[in-house]
Parts: sequence; structure tokens; C-alpha cells
Amino acid sequence: MNKRRFATHFIAATCLTLSASAFAGGDHAHDHGAGTQAAEETAIGKPGRASRVTRTIKVSMSDKMRFEPASIQVKQGETVRFVVRNAGQIKHEMNLGTEKELLEHLEVMKKFPNMEHDEPNKVTIAPGQQGEIVWQFTKAGTVNFACLVPGHYEAGMK
Repeated sequence: MNKRRFATHFIAATCLTLSASAFAGGDHAHDHGAGTQAAEETAIGKPGRASRVTRTIKVSMSDKMRFEPASIQVKQGETVRFVVRNAGQIKHEMNLGTEKELLEHLEVMKKFPNMEHDEPNKVTIAPGQQGEIVWQFTKAGTVNFACLVPGHYEAGMK
């Protein structure tokens, strides 16, 4: 009888320990607002529909910590497809947002440098690869964008 009680307590303790470990993960693996369209909207716009793209802009990222083109102008309501190519030898990313949003996310990236993005206004690109962002802008003007891989923004990749 003691062996059975010990086995039951041992199994219960093991399950409790494993479940606590599963919920205590600190890898910042949660998503940022995935789900409803409203949750994905930002101060500069919302995810665009590919069928409504009015302009395609090719963007190149390099290990010189620069984007080409360095500046992009958009019209209110315009849906743009960004075809983003990493011409470098290290990982880069393109993040769209207000200056405030970019700086806030930069601080998060410093804490979680290996974070991968699945938000519609961000794309992480491996060397020699390309990706896309389709975005509908709610305001006209100059688009703020940056690479928030730790050290890249500070080196001028904005």
C-alpha cells in the first residue's frame, strides 16, 4: 500500500513540475496582436489585401546597415506591396511603424534578440532571401521603417 501511495504522489509531483515548466517559459514566443483585423491595425495603417495593391516597392537591405530606398512616400489609403530582399550575409528585418512604435519594439528586441516576427507589419529575412509586407496606409507621408535586430538600428538601419 505504501508503494502505491508513493507512486501516486510521485506521478502527481512530476506532472505538477512539468506543467509549471511549460507555463513559465520566458522566451517571448507569444504573438503580438495576431488574430482580429482590429488588433493588427497600427497608427500608420493595417494589413493590406494583395488584390488591392496599387504599388510595389522593392527594398534592399545590406550589411552596411542601410535600406535602399532610404525613404518612401505613400498616399492615404494606398496599399503597397514591399518586396524586401536581404542582400547581406547576416539576418535583417523590416518593421513598419511610427517612430514611437519602432523605438518601443527596439527595447523589446534588446531583451529578446532572437525573437521572430509574425506580425503583418514586420518581416525577418535570412541572408540572400526575400519576403513581403502588404500594407494599407491610413495617412499620407513618409513611412517610418527600421531593422530592429540588436545593433542594426543604432548603426543607422532606419
